[in-house]
Amino acid sequence: MTIQKLTPNLWFDKNAQEAVDFYLAVFRDSGIDRITHYGKAGFEVHKMPEGTVLTIEFHIEGHQFVALNGGPVFQFNEAISFIVNCDTQEEIDYYWDRLTEDGPVKSQQCGWLKDKFGVSWQIVPTALSEMLEDSNQEKAADVMTAMLRMKKLDIEKLRRAYEGDMIEAV
Repeated sequence: MTIQKLTPNLWFDKNAQEAVDFYLAVFRDSGIDRITHYGKAGFEVHKMPEGTVLTIEFHIEGHQFVALNGGPVFQFNEAISFIVNCDTQEEIDYYWDRLTEDGPVKSQQCGWLKDKFGVSWQIVPTALSEMLEDSNQEKAADVMTAMLRMKKLDIEKLRRAYEGDMIEAV
C-alpha cells in the first residue's frame, strides 16, 4: 500500500467502526486497509479499554482516510466537507439518499448535507462547474440563483436556469 501525502483523519467519539462500515456500504470502490487497537499504554490519558479500536485506515474511490476513536472531545462541523462529484441525477439521488439514511440528518442548501455521524458532504453534478464558469455572466448568475434555492441539487433544473428558463428552474 502506498501512503498518500495528505490523509484526512476523521475523529469519532467511540463509533469509528460503525462510521467506516456505513461509508464502505455507501461507496462501491472502498475497503479497510488496517485496524489498530488501544493497548495498556496511555490509559490514564485516553481512558479507552485495551483492545478498543484506535484507528481504521480505509479507502474510498482511491483516497485513503483514517477514522480515529478519539473520544467526545472534538465534533465535526461544516467548516470541512467532502464533495462527491456526480455525472447523473441518478448518482446524485443515490449518494444523497444513502448518506441521509438512518438520520438524524441535516440537509442544507447548495447540495450540502450532514450525515448521521456529523460529517458534511456536498453532492454536486460535475456539470455545475462548467455552468458556473461560463463566460456569459448572466447564465452563470442564473445557475447560481437556482442552486441557492435548492437543497439536493437537480441537474435538469440547473440546466433550465443555464438556458434562461428561471421559471422552470425553481
